[in-house]
Amino acid sequence: MVDVVDAATRSRMMSGIRGKNTKPEILLRRVMHARGFRYRLHDRKLPGHPDLVFPRYHAVVFVHGCFWHRHEECRFATIPATRPEFWTEKFQANVARDSKNEVMLNEAGWRIAVVWECSLKRSAGNVGEQLSAWLESATDDRLEL
Repeated sequence: MVDVVDAATRSRMMSGIRGKNTKPEILLRRVMHARGFRYRLHDRKLPGHPDLVFPRYHAVVFVHGCFWHRHEECRFATIPATRPEFWTEKFQANVARDSKNEVMLNEAGWRIAVVWECSLKRSAGNVGEQLSAWLESATDDRLEL
């Protein structure tokens, strides 16, 4: 199917999609900072450049967008009608990369939490409470919110 906008407009639209400092990520940062937690952002030394790194707790947090990282059974994880083969392949590559990064972080001894965009939309305070409890518990279990 032919695109409904010209190439320059599509390029401008796609350049607006952020990889860092997204609204859900900033919301989680505010919640965690208000709870007294201090963190590093996007540590380039770690696989996958986690969104939040809590060195004191040896833990990392990824804030995943439901659409791009394929949150199962989420209403935001749709597949575009245009070029579904392309999108399916792209989403599979994203999920595979996420898994690979998590394995490498686990092997390096990091604790991992994944916070989904939709859970922050529902209740950021509740997510902050659960994440705080997980950080302070020192459990090695992976947390997914």
